[in-house]
Amino acid sequence: MTPRDRVRRHLKAHPVAADAVLATGVLLCMVAGSFVDPHSEHDVSWSLRTPAPLSLVLIAVAAAALVLRRRAPLAVLAVTGAASVAECVTGDPRAPVAMAAVIALYTVASTTDRTTTWRVGLLTMTVLTGAAMLAGPLPWYAQENLGIFAWTGIGATAGDAVRSRRAVVQAIRERAEKAERTREEEARRRVAEERLRIARDLHDVVAHHIALVNVQAGVAAHVMDKRPDQAKEALAHVREASRSALNELRATVGLLRQSGDPEAPTEPAPGLARLDELVGTFRSAGLHVEVARADHGTTLPAAVDLAAYRVIQEALTNVQKHAGTEAKAEVSVVRVGPNVEITVLDNGNGEDHDPDGGGGHGLLGMRERVTALRGTLTTGPRYGGGFRVHAILPVKTRSAAKDQLGETV
Repeated sequence: MTPRDRVRRHLKAHPVAADAVLATGVLLCMVAGSFVDPHSEHDVSWSLRTPAPLSLVLIAVAAAALVLRRRAPLAVLAVTGAASVAECVTGDPRAPVAMAAVIALYTVASTTDRTTTWRVGLLTMTVLTGAAMLAGPLPWYAQENLGIFAWTGIGATAGDAVRSRRAVVQAIRERAEKAERTREEEARRRVAEERLRIARDLHDVVAHHIALVNVQAGVAAHVMDKRPDQAKEALAHVREASRSALNELRATVGLLRQSGDPEAPTEPAPGLARLDELVGTFRSAGLHVEVARADHGTTLPAAVDLAAYRVIQEALTNVQKHAGTEAKAEVSVVRVGPNVEITVLDNGNGEDHDPDGGGGHGLLGMRERVTALRGTLTTGPRYGGGFRVHAILPVKTRSAAKDQLGETV
């Protein structure tokens, strides 16, 4: 941050100090203008003059009033306008006290509505210009009198323009925030509705067919010894019900797949035992990957093992996609107390390293997978470049702990 930006931020955070600085600057300008006479004997050069003591007093009063211009803009305009009128009537030579009135009029226009700006602006221009033309020491057509009219009009117009621009920017910001909230709420609503629909479908499929399987299996067990033919028939019904349940589950879960997703594998779910194979596929694609493991002898539940594998897979996929052709990744798997910690780091050489910048859901999917196991996931850019994915997964899930407790009992 540059010194200029720091000063601007400080003044914005302390408006009274900013107004005091402005009032000091206006005071210096008015004092300098009161000692300079642009009309010398030959009308082409500048000369010095001595202002009247009353003019200096009016200058000080008008400048001091500007310190409160944001707290009471109309009152400050009244004070500076009265000082300007008094200077226009009595000042000879005239001091530029009207400069403070112009700034006060600008403040009124920038902080109120347009109707108030028109009314106050016309009143200020009329009073100041009329007093200068009718009661001042100069002829009514003097340039100083016309200058008062012009500068008061400029002050009112500039303040109204600033107020209008500020209102437009605020309206755009509010519309953007509202649109963002609406989009997020709509997305959450659709996700909740889709999850509810899928949950209902899965419930119907599982509850119906499992109930049939349970009944037929009970019949088969009851008549197995005395009536084997009926037992075979019951087992055939069990087989048919289970086949139907699998087909319907496959069809229901298939609705969640994208059109380009591969078919569901028939092999067992992957885990950290296949980490070397996974890393090898990325190395074959040109990604330099280093692996460090300190979890030997740790047996993970199937869900935790699969989640750890998927986190590493998704993180390395993001590195491959977004970190550039010269990217390097580091994977570590460490057992820390009751948890296993997965960390994937990369150097982020790519120009656009935003894993979900293209509208994907990789980080969201990882977070939901880890949270479902009561773990934590932190992601974000690294200091100096690159990206970091860190997952903490419990070695024992609730179901595994219950099973262990049952065996102990």
